[in-house]
Amino acid sequence: MEETVNRGNSELITREYFDSLQVELRTIDAVKASTGVELFGASFSTPVMVTALSGLDKTCPNGMVETARGAAAAGALMWSGIGSEEELEALIGTGAKVVKIIKPYADRDLIFKKIAHAKKAGVLALGMDTDFVFGGKHHKGFAMEYPVSPKTLDDIKSFVKAAGLPFILKGILSEQDAEKALEAGAGGIVVSHHQGIIESAVPPVKILPRIAGVINKRIPIFVDCGIARGMDAFKALALGAQAVGTGKALMKGLAAEGAAGVQKVLETITEELRCAMNLTSSPDPGHIDPAVIWK
Repeated sequence: MEETVNRGNSELITREYFDSLQVELRTIDAVKASTGVELFGASFSTPVMVTALSGLDKTCPNGMVETARGAAAAGALMWSGIGSEEELEALIGTGAKVVKIIKPYADRDLIFKKIAHAKKAGVLALGMDTDFVFGGKHHKGFAMEYPVSPKTLDDIKSFVKAAGLPFILKGILSEQDAEKALEAGAGGIVVSHHQGIIESAVPPVKILPRIAGVINKRIPIFVDCGIARGMDAFKALALGAQAVGTGKALMKGLAAEGAAGVQKVLETITEELRCAMNLTSSPDPGHIDPAVIWK
């Protein structure tokens, strides 16, 4: 019965694939690893980022702002999903570096309005959930009260131009869309299935090497979905990501201690990542040999 229930569960498939990847030791001549990274011209203590979240007040009062405070204290990049203009300004006011992800609203004018506000507020980068269209597990064709719709390549080019900042496409899960992201002038991509927006989705970390081959280091590649511990982050970095996003793993810390709890979780995952790097002769996140991963 359990096998039938879990069949097609994208989150479970992703978890099982992560756990199927094995890591070899390389300790002779190993050096102490650094987890520091530079993203969009800013320096961070860790490649472990807060993925694009929203609506965390039920988890913790003022949950998004508390999460941003925790990210800033941990030296991590903060991403933001659906939220008001006032909330975005409050996130940036914590001192956190913030990437604002905008939904693919059917109303193009609304998209340009949100781009303009985010730029004025001082975000580090902008982007869009390219997969949050039609209806699906997470929505019924709406983002809050606003309808959403798929965007053409020309649409995305216009958003990239309006942004004037790196514009990141989130929800890339094919080589075809990776090629289109490059054509659109995207400033980066997030390899993601949006926590199972479609059943039986290929695990992001499984398709990652193919997408990395298409991108060929021309723009940053990020990965989310299933990043729960340092070894998950290590595997994603080894297979082609520049940084990884985590969300669900932060919730217990946020609920228990607010910003301090988020900081602790991010720092714990980072320390687990550092340990894996130390034991595989990986000096920094950009120099992890993919051959240490056994499939």
